[in-house]
Amino acid sequence: MPHLLIAPSILSADFGKLNEEIASVEGFVDLIHVDVMDGHFVPNLSLGVPVVESIRCKKPLDVHLMIQHPEHYVEAFAKAVKKAVGEKLAAKSYLVFHAETSNDHLGLIAEIHKLGLLAGVALNPDSPLGQLSGDVLSVVDMVLLMTVFPGFGGQSFIATVVPKIRELRDLSPELNIQVDGGINDETVFHARKAGANVIVAGSYVFGATNREKAVTSLKAEF
Repeated sequence: MPHLLIAPSILSADFGKLNEEIASVEGFVDLIHVDVMDGHFVPNLSLGVPVVESIRCKKPLDVHLMIQHPEHYVEAFAKAVKKAVGEKLAAKSYLVFHAETSNDHLGLIAEIHKLGLLAGVALNPDSPLGQLSGDVLSVVDMVLLMTVFPGFGGQSFIATVVPKIRELRDLSPELNIQVDGGINDETVFHARKAGANVIVAGSYVFGATNREKAVTSLKAEF
């Protein structure tokens, strides 16, 4: 199985001092998870291209596009990521779109790769793995299995997603499998045992008194 990676979600950070918040965790995490919401695909709005451009950090970004028609926006977000972290880290950064929002998964993955970033595809808790079209698993860099319905932070982990994590790990032993939603020091073990290796945590990390200790607990052996 691929290496364990921790990606704190800035959705739970203080947007008034965003780069200061990122700096407080970037020394002991692997990616910075950025949630982009359009108010259409999900019932909430969050940061867009200008805020992504303003980010300054020393770790790759993991940009989760919870938006309709992602094919219209990947170029703008790719440029924003490159401005935020530079070309070298951009090549290790992800643009992740939802399978439910595109009829051409392979084409969109190819476009993201052409733009110089890694590509990911996300599935909502009630979306089956069969919704991934064609040979997606052979070309995508990461699959995100949502463990809450996207749109708001602080929700409870949906345990019925765990078998889907296990099924995907069986299908793709070397794939980066990400989980996002309701992750804490208890739920992370269920996700990791099933095969998840990229862990997104928002309120559990940014709401912690000791953020480094919170991240360490997500990495604990089981």
